[in-house]
Amino acid sequence: MQRRVIIIGGLGNGTVIADAIAHAAGSDRDPLVAGFLNDHTLVGDMIGSYPVLGGTCDIAGFIKDNYSFVYTILRIDGQDERLRLFDSLNIPDEQLFTFVHPKAYVAPGVKIGCGTVIMPNASISSDTILGKGCLVMVNASIGHNTHIGDFCHFAAQSCISSCVKIETGVHIGLNATVREGLHLKAFSTLGMGSVLLKNMDEREIWVGYPAKFLREAE
Repeated sequence: MQRRVIIIGGLGNGTVIADAIAHAAGSDRDPLVAGFLNDHTLVGDMIGSYPVLGGTCDIAGFIKDNYSFVYTILRIDGQDERLRLFDSLNIPDEQLFTFVHPKAYVAPGVKIGCGTVIMPNASISSDTILGKGCLVMVNASIGHNTHIGDFCHFAAQSCISSCVKIETGVHIGLNATVREGLHLKAFSTLGMGSVLLKNMDEREIWVGYPAKFLREAE
């Protein structure tokens, strides 16, 4: 039976991931994007080319009907709140949709957690580990032997060097670069275009070239 996928989220990550899944489909057996769950849009309205099927409060029925899910909600401030919302949805791991676009490069030995998305032209080098629910966006690059926790987000054109340790809920901004061997602690953020040469502590936001501490996430 054809797998039916629901995107949890909205415009932005949600729509580009939905389109990438649709673009990769080549037969009736490939996954079908059924629509969105969104708490700020009316049922029946459209997000991009896809209908809104309900809000997050409706998810139990879709789980029972054996839909699969991609969680695309992102918050720079409040990443822990974002993960609490995910936990409250009680989605079984086997119903999290793991998607690797056929135009992505994933090296042998890479381990990918359930619900992780790897978009077109992304590159994941050898022996890297990605946790659950990570989003690796278009043209992002992750170097070898990098260990990544759950629900991390790598924006388009971001570049992670080798042997980096990245904890849960880290966000790497558009076109940002991370030097090899660094440790990025949980819920930290690197701003777009920044170049990180030092470790980031938990909940810290760094920006600039070279990146410097800006503030803690609220």
